[in-house]
Amino acid sequence: MSVTVVGSLNEDVLVSVDRLPGRGETVVARDSALAPGGKGANQAAAAGVLGGGVHMVGRVGDDPAGDRQLAALASSRVNVSRVLRTTGAPTGTATIPVEAGSGENLIVVVPGANAELAPEDVDVPSVRSARVVLLQLEVPLPAVEAAARAATGTVVLTPAPPAALPAALLERVDVLVPNEHELVLLAGADPGERSPGELVQLARRVTAGAVVVTLGARGALVVPAGGPALLQAPPPVTAVDTTGAGDCFCGALGQALATDADLPTAVRQAVAAAASSTTGAGARGALPDEETLRDLLPRVPLATPVG
Repeated sequence: MSVTVVGSLNEDVLVSVDRLPGRGETVVARDSALAPGGKGANQAAAAGVLGGGVHMVGRVGDDPAGDRQLAALASSRVNVSRVLRTTGAPTGTATIPVEAGSGENLIVVVPGANAELAPEDVDVPSVRSARVVLLQLEVPLPAVEAAARAATGTVVLTPAPPAALPAALLERVDVLVPNEHELVLLAGADPGERSPGELVQLARRVTAGAVVVTLGARGALVVPAGGPALLQAPPPVTAVDTTGAGDCFCGALGQALATDADLPTAVRQAVAAAASSTTGAGARGALPDEETLRDLLPRVPLATPVG
């Protein structure tokens, strides 16, 4: 197998609004819809659509929502034999208001069965033998740590939702993939706009390993363990919904790393995939396949060094 994802599976409730609400504010939605989600499952689906050999490790409830999540992953060429049913806990859910026009969103997650994932659930052959293991923080930290210890391939961690990372876990992570907000929190810095050079300094404060900082419409910042940093801009697209774009980025990054691409090349592919994913509704409404990604790559600008 090439990529194994250890993480969350959710059912998303997508709510279309003219604008996102402020604190204490009520807005009226245009409509709502159910869709498969969860950071882990979204990453697995993105990797699966781009290539075979993807396994998912996690938990769902023993309910119809769990049935729907497993079916959705299987349709994206993901092996779900290591996704466990959880009696007494519902499948996780996420409510996601999406702003019409900009595609910007807010996300509120109820973990459900995801909170029951245990260390013994993840110490399995599909984790131990994967070329790349993708991790996030929507499942209990002990399970994340156990998966990192069990992995023999490249370990990629998305620190979302943001939380303090034990030093022992960071030592096992080969590529850390925070967004700008998560990086600032991990570095213990004050909120505020920062230049790419300042973000590089924060990344190197967090870990001596490689860091890839996702920057939304600006692309991604590649901070290798050694050597100069690079800013990789995305190709031009018309964004409809940015939900799950970061997850698509990580799934595509994992699939590229599993084929022995170097980090800048893998990030170039991941930026293109993430941009393509924003052209449809929902976290998986526009996941690119291999042909779509291949056609889009020539439109990706060259990466620029960050001084």
